[in-house]
Amino acid sequence: MSEQLRQLIFDTQAAFRAKPEAAQATFRSSSRLTDGFRSEVSIRQHRLAADEPAALGGADSGPNPVELVLAALGTCQEITYRAYATAMGIPLDSVSVELVGDIDLRGFFAVDESVRSGYQNIRGTVNIESSASEADLQKLRAVVDAHCPVLDILTNKVPVSLNLSIKSAKAA
Repeated sequence: MSEQLRQLIFDTQAAFRAKPEAAQATFRSSSRLTDGFRSEVSIRQHRLAADEPAALGGADSGPNPVELVLAALGTCQEITYRAYATAMGIPLDSVSVELVGDIDLRGFFAVDESVRSGYQNIRGTVNIESSASEADLQKLRAVVDAHCPVLDILTNKVPVSLNLSIKSAKAA
């Protein structure tokens, strides 16, 4: 598997160097609020639920959106570590990520307009099991942090535009 993955990475890099327009990708997600704070999410052929914990008025039928952000960052780090360790020939027996995000809910609940609605900070630990030298693992870390898409999304401004489509409710 490791050699196949390494070859896939090298072949993909070569293809994108030769034809940069082939590297353009678009990802999609759709969701619908179903009951209380529960949302049903569709991503490709996958389905998941998002909800708020009971303490915030939900039924706790799934992780809440800010928890999903932590999951996105953690899993993206793990995948990026695996890909670049493989490409760089660095042995990686296991990688896992533990993250904690601090949020002041006064922002979401409009209690204090000076408090942002999102995380004030995110901190965590990437746990690696490897026989590689510390120097090689620090090189790997630098490459991963430079190329992890979700880390980039969270640490750099991304233009976001949301349109509002309004349909009139039919009178009963």
